[in-house]
Amino acid sequence: MIESGNWFEGKKFGSGARTLRQPSSWVKLWNPLRPSWGEPFKEVAARMLAATYDARDAARGHEAVIVSHQLPIWITRLAVEKRSFLHDPRKRQCSLCSLTSLHFEGDNLTSLSYSEPAGHLIPARDKAAPFSAGDAPEENRP
Repeated sequence: MIESGNWFEGKKFGSGARTLRQPSSWVKLWNPLRPSWGEPFKEVAARMLAATYDARDAARGHEAVIVSHQLPIWITRLAVEKRSFLHDPRKRQCSLCSLTSLHFEGDNLTSLSYSEPAGHLIPARDKAAPFSAGDAPEENRP
């Protein structure tokens, strides 16, 4: 599944970044509930859940895997858990190589689980890495 459209794609956030101090950014930040800078969270959830239900139907009796970026996965999880879409991107439970699993019995969604089967391979960081919209942190780039 593709990442959500985002006006801030590729722009830096965090220590020393000036993205949010630029007046050209301010016009995009007027509504955090939509969000006004990209694809509305409700649309992200609807798109991801539609793909999930299609995969469920196509894989009846088997398992299906959908690969996506962090934001669509997290928004889908918030929707399934009936939680608010407002959140701090630095606090998402959705690391590299993680699995957010939706479990069905027939057509009914019965549970959600999260795991990090390769979590031990992710280098520990002494300090939080700066957040970047649509771009991997420099230490994770090839």
